Amino acid sequence: MKIRDKILIQKYYLNVFNGIFLALGLMLLTFGLWLFFDRNNLFSVLFSSGENQLVAYISCMLLGIGSVITFTSAVGFLGSVKEIKCLLVAYMIVQILVFVTQMAISVLIFVKKEEVHNQWNNRIDEVISEYGNESLAEQEPVWNILNAVQHNMECCGRYNVTQWERNKNKENRTQIPCSCIKSSLKKWFCDVPRDSTYSMGCEEYLNTWFENNVLILTAITISLLITQIFLITLTGQLFRNIRKNNIWPNES
Repeated sequence: MKIRDKILIQKYYLNVFNGIFLALGLMLLTFGLWLFFDRNNLFSVLFSSGENQLVAYISCMLLGIGSVITFTSAVGFLGSVKEIKCLLVAYMIVQILVFVTQMAISVLIFVKKEEVHNQWNNRIDEVISEYGNESLAEQEPVWNILNAVQHNMECCGRYNVTQWERNKNKENRTQIPCSCIKSSLKKWFCDVPRDSTYSMGCEEYLNTWFENNVLILTAITISLLITQIFLITLTGQLFRNIRKNNIWPNES
């Protein structure tokens, strides 16, 4: 096969994989933007408390990786279409750096998984303790999210309804959140018998929710890593063939 034909085939496949790489990068960028601008979501409630701003770190990390991927894809596209060798080299170097960074982040997340789980359990306990406190009106969006979780998942407390005994903002000890029963009342606490509340705690449902989100991000990360392997290989081959074509143009 002539060198020129090889170049055309490699450019085609490089742009296809580069498009996949760009799409996955935009997914990470979109998720990062959502976390950064929408702080009234379950993820932010679970992982943001006081000085602990894990969501801010994660959103900045995703925005950074997504932006680098988007820029790198543009460089790779321009380098392959125009056959600019210096851009192809820069593209391959950045791909390798992003690949190593993603591997390091994946290992870090795996190592810190138990710590993250404990942090989020502590955060739920903190929200339950503060729930309904009139001096913390700025926390009402957080309490509304907790109510939505309990109402939609038909659960009560982190492990069961007895956890609400820790809350000191009730008028009496028998009160529980109205979201712990089949009620449409728009107030924080209701006077109901204990046996009429949801019996299950929310921890199991939240674990499932968390695992599903981690699975989605893991699938995107693995897809990125596999795509990058193809991109690095194709870019290296394309660079060599373009160089050969410039040295021996008569053979093309």
